[in-house]
Amino acid sequence: MRKVTGSPGSGQIADVSQWQTMKRLLPYLWPEGRADLKFRVVVALVLLVLSKIVTVVTPYAFKAATDALNARSGAEIALLAVPVFMVLAYGAGRIFMVVFAQLRDAIFSKVGQRAVRQLSYATFRHLHQLSLSFHLGRRTGALSRIISRGINGVDSVLRFALFNTFPTALEIALVCGVIGYSFGHLYVWVVAVTVIAYVGFTYWATERRINIRRDMNDADNDAGTKAIDSLLNFETVKYFGNEKHEADRYDGAMARYEIAAVRTWVSLAVLNAGQAIIYSIGLTIVMVMAAREILSGTLTIGDFVMVNALMIQLYMPLNFIGSSYREIKQGLIDVEGMFSILRENTAIADRPGARAFVPAKGEIAFDNVHFAYDEERPILRGVSFQVPAGKTVAIVGPSGAGKSTISRLIFRFYDVTSGTVSIDGQDIRTVTQESLRRALGMVPQDTVLFNDTIRYNIAYGRPGASEQDIVEAARLAQIHDFVMSLPLGYETVVGERGLKLSGGEKQRVSIARTILKGPPILVLDEATSALDTFTEQEIQSALKHVSRDRTTVVIAHRLSTVVDADEIIVLDKGLIAERGTHAVLLRKKGLYAALWNRQREADEARRKLAENLDARGPTAEQLALSR
Repeated sequence: MRKVTGSPGSGQIADVSQWQTMKRLLPYLWPEGRADLKFRVVVALVLLVLSKIVTVVTPYAFKAATDALNARSGAEIALLAVPVFMVLAYGAGRIFMVVFAQLRDAIFSKVGQRAVRQLSYATFRHLHQLSLSFHLGRRTGALSRIISRGINGVDSVLRFALFNTFPTALEIALVCGVIGYSFGHLYVWVVAVTVIAYVGFTYWATERRINIRRDMNDADNDAGTKAIDSLLNFETVKYFGNEKHEADRYDGAMARYEIAAVRTWVSLAVLNAGQAIIYSIGLTIVMVMAAREILSGTLTIGDFVMVNALMIQLYMPLNFIGSSYREIKQGLIDVEGMFSILRENTAIADRPGARAFVPAKGEIAFDNVHFAYDEERPILRGVSFQVPAGKTVAIVGPSGAGKSTISRLIFRFYDVTSGTVSIDGQDIRTVTQESLRRALGMVPQDTVLFNDTIRYNIAYGRPGASEQDIVEAARLAQIHDFVMSLPLGYETVVGERGLKLSGGEKQRVSIARTILKGPPILVLDEATSALDTFTEQEIQSALKHVSRDRTTVVIAHRLSTVVDADEIIVLDKGLIAERGTHAVLLRKKGLYAALWNRQREADEARRKLAENLDARGPTAEQLALSR
């Protein structure tokens, strides 16, 4: 079996053989611990066999009816009941062929859809268990296409593997047996050569089409990525007037998809034409042989009709061999992508036997921590500090000093290269991630909300929370009055990523969510750096309330937000350059004091600029807008 390489979400499928993919799918045909689903599989198989037996036997009724109607003697003509009965039997056979097949599909549907659901759930859950590094490098559009095609491919592969591959072989064997019994071995040889040629050509042509299908999938992934990326950045597109540029990029991806799709359809036409030619040659040879025997008197007209019906019956399973092989191969390609996600290693995994984190006072300790995203570029180099229980420690420093890395290590999005991060004396690598993060709360700089109601976004901190608790959290976050001023109140939908709310409003929802969670440890990662001064002061007031009596780590860019911290740690190039209270660090006149003075000068310059603009009166642009 062929293998392909690449990474999930990048448009390429990971190194997965199709046989391995099929083996991983087969257990879903016989689900462990589900006697009801196993019973459905058995019933479906019984109906399948009955359908094939009826299919092969039906031409005998056709033959008998033809011979009876072709009779010329008066005695035979008088027995009109015989041909009528045979015609009715033929009709009943055709009906039961369809009924058994449809019952089979209806009964098996529960098995197939259950497999789709289980694999979808497993994939979705696994995606959320993958490390932050995977999600930072993913292509969301391509990933969504891979999952969508994989879901469709699962049911397709299961259904075709069970109901087409095995039954088709059974039907071909039955047809060949009937032809050999009724017409002789020479007919069987012609049929056998036809089947071998048909299957061989189908295999050859389908294998050639596989790469074309992969090219089409890659182009589809690329188009999906560009479309979703562009729509998620809708405002940026508008700011720069790049609507046509984005449309052209998307069209370029779709042009590649168009070329691959055309090649797919052309190759399909070649495959279908080749199959029809091979089958028609075999059918013609058999019919010529039957016609010669009718002329010599060894066969009847009924035999001629019967052999024709059997050859037509043979074409159906042969055609199914081609289509099912095609569908299985195509489905396996699509399912490979989903399985490649499931095989993606979780970089940060719970250790075997990891115990649940037991929160106590909430003391955090970094002991000689080294960390690097890339071995050639160390971020933290031997950092050691403690955050006492119930105290607030701020981490400040220039851009790239490693501030946000501290918060990611606390949440164990990454593991330290060396050293330890412990909370209440427990190395966070030895406890389960779920229990650890249950004890931690985060208010990030860029709050991204779900495209749902304000109630849902606040309740996300503690799913199942009562209405009273949600409202109380909103009050403490100073957003309740704003919410109640909206026409739909807490049922207001915030839009994609919360874009219908302002930055301050989104941040208050984030604070309310954290209050509702009620964690003993709080991390504020640049929580107000993206807000204006007035909003920042309001948010700071809410944050002070939230952090009261909680162990709090503040990652800060604006130093004015951390002047009241119990300790300020100044990072520079991955090392602790200074530490102390705000007053102590200013007296040292070191890096912190330099950063403080620089920010004060920038704030003063902005204040003077604003005063000058106010003194000059409104600008032409402002006047135009006021009209």
